[in-house]
Parts: sequence; structure tokens; C-alpha cells
Amino acid sequence: MISAQRRMAAAFISGIAVAGTVYLATGLAFFTSNGAAAENLPTIAEYFLPMALVLFLLYSLAAALEIHRYWYTTAVSALVIGIAAAFFGTALGIIASGAEWNPEAMAFILASLLGTNLIFVVATIVTALTVGRRVWFAMVARAPQPTSTLTALVRAPSSRMAEGELTHLDRVPVDADLADAQWEAYVAALKDNGFEVIEVPADDDLADSVFIEDTVVMFGEVAVLTSPGAESRQAEIVAVRTSIDDLGLELHEITEPGTLDGGDVLKVGSTVYVGRGGRTNAEGIRQLRAIVTPLGYTVIAVPVEKVLHLKSGVTALPDGTIIGYPDLVDNVDLYDRFLAVPEAEGAAVVVLSDDAVLMSSSAPQTAALIENLGYRVVTVDVSEFEKMEGCVTCLSVRIR
Repeated sequence: MISAQRRMAAAFISGIAVAGTVYLATGLAFFTSNGAAAENLPTIAEYFLPMALVLFLLYSLAAALEIHRYWYTTAVSALVIGIAAAFFGTALGIIASGAEWNPEAMAFILASLLGTNLIFVVATIVTALTVGRRVWFAMVARAPQPTSTLTALVRAPSSRMAEGELTHLDRVPVDADLADAQWEAYVAALKDNGFEVIEVPADDDLADSVFIEDTVVMFGEVAVLTSPGAESRQAEIVAVRTSIDDLGLELHEITEPGTLDGGDVLKVGSTVYVGRGGRTNAEGIRQLRAIVTPLGYTVIAVPVEKVLHLKSGVTALPDGTIIGYPDLVDNVDLYDRFLAVPEAEGAAVVVLSDDAVLMSSSAPQTAALIENLGYRVVTVDVSEFEKMEGCVTCLSVRIR
């Protein structure tokens, strides 16, 4: 989570960076425009110092409110802050000099906003959009602190799982007892590979709730609660939100009319592929892009028509290579490095570490291919979940 202390530190440092840069820039501009005479330096420095101090205070407070998240909020805030800093800073300078505060002083300050102090306001806007945002992202957004342990969220199957949504497969009988046993083996595999497993309370009324991946997407310790594209699944996010809150993670949400399923989101380093298909719409992608772009991620939307979710057709190995079953991929040319696998069930892998992946035991040829690339492959039987268009990625959310 981005802690309150870290937010305040980022606000403080971005305030110093902006105020210091503006102070030096305006001072230098007036110094050179007045013939670069050394005797003018003390007067210039004294004149702009109160403005810079007020700018630091106001900008730090505004930065703590996350004005840097979007460029336009940064620009508008900087305009208001620049004017306020110029006004109150000049007023403080007048008072400190012992001059009388009267209507003429007020008129002088207002006139200076269109004259002497205009360059200060303009410099504030430009500096906020460049220096201020860069410092903020460096302090907060681009360096999320990793958790001390590997953590995964899971949710036990509903007894009504067989009634869940189906889009591309015909409905066949599901063995509920076998599904429970397979889920327990899946959880055990996560634990055996160093994950602390946190169970979101099960709910028999939510048939698809075992596929917890669709309800939340993690970006470091920033959680994006989704807006499931199937109406029957929208209630799943309630308990997941509670678990995210309990973990103290920073939470953002996709809201209607946007829809987004986590199974449509594939992260490869700082690149985020998002499937535009039956469960995720353009507005959901737009909202996700607005949330994660300030965190240093690039969102690339890709078409999904052949499968339910993007990650039903492609996932990624720890080195960033995209793997997929070609018949289930709409366009392999969209990916920089694509490795075809011989089985449809082999398209889905869960990254356990830099040298290990978890995958379905239904794809032995793919497992052998990945092992031949130097990875340790852990296989689990998820056949009952595959009947419901699920796979190994669907059954957990890894906080990483």
C-alpha cells in the first residue's frame, strides 16, 4: 500500500522541487532581463522568496491530494496555486518591509499578477507539469513497495458452480466433490511454493465466485476492483472488497457503465494487455488506463472473440514471453514475443517465481515444452473448472 507517510513525503519533496525550481527560474529570468547586474541579485531574491515559501506550502498540500494523477488536474491546480502564491507572497513581502497595508498596496498586488508576477505563475504551471509530476511518480507511483511475503487470494467453489456462466463451451456435468478436491490441491500447490493463501469467504449463491481472478487486478500493492461483465457475477466483488480493505491495499474501482473482468488483464512487466471482448468493454479499458498509467504502466487493448477471456488464450512466462494456443488467439502479431503451445489447456500459466510456473495437468506436451526452456513446472488437475471455461489463472489473485 502507498502509506500515508509515503504520500506526505512525496508531497513534501514535490513541493520543494516545484517551489525551488520556480524560485530559481523566475529569479534568473529577472536577473538576465535587468542586465545581469550583480547588485540586483539581493533585491530579486528577497522579492520572490516569500512567494516561493507560500508556493511550497500550498503545493505540498495539493500534492497530498494527488493533483498529479492527471495532467489537467495538475495544470488547473498549478494555475490556482501560482496565483495564490504570487498574491499572498507579495502581500507578505509588503508587510515584512514595514510598508503600510492600504488600497494602493492591494492594487499593486493585483496589477503585478498581470506584470511582474505573471512569469512566476506561468513558471509554476510549467514546472508542475514537468518537475512536479516526475518527482511525484518517482516517489509514489513508479516504486510500489513489494509485500514481504507472496500472497494469494482464493475463494472456495460454490456448490452451484455447475450453474455458472458459459459462453464458448457446451454445458456438461460437473462433479462438485471432485471440484472441491481439485481446488484444495490447487491451494496446496500455492502454499508449497511459498504463498500465504488468504481465503475470501465462499458464497453458494454465487456460482462463478471460485473464479476470483475476475474480480480484482493487482498492480504491486494497488488493487483495481473490477466491474464484472456478466450481471450474475457483479455481487462477487462485495466480499473481495472487504478482503482488500483488510489487507490495507490501495483500492481503485472500475464503475459502470464500464465493465472489466480480471481474466482479460495480462501484465507483462510494465505492459498491460487488456482483452476487449464479451466481458470487458471500451469504457472499462478507458478507466483502467486512467488508473494505471500514472503508475507507470502502458495499456494495450487487444480483440478477444475466440475465447471467454484474454487469458483463456494467452498468458506469459516469467521472462515475458507470451504463450498461447494459436487457434484461440485472435492476432498473434500483437505480441512482441509469442510462443505457440501444442494444447489449448497449456495456454494458461501462473507465475510462481522467476523460474517456476503452475499449469494444468491436462497439457503434458506444453509442460514438457516449458520445462525444456529451463523452468520448473508444477501441474495441478483443474478439469472440473475447465468445463466451466476456467483455468489455473482464474482460481487465484496473486499480490505481486
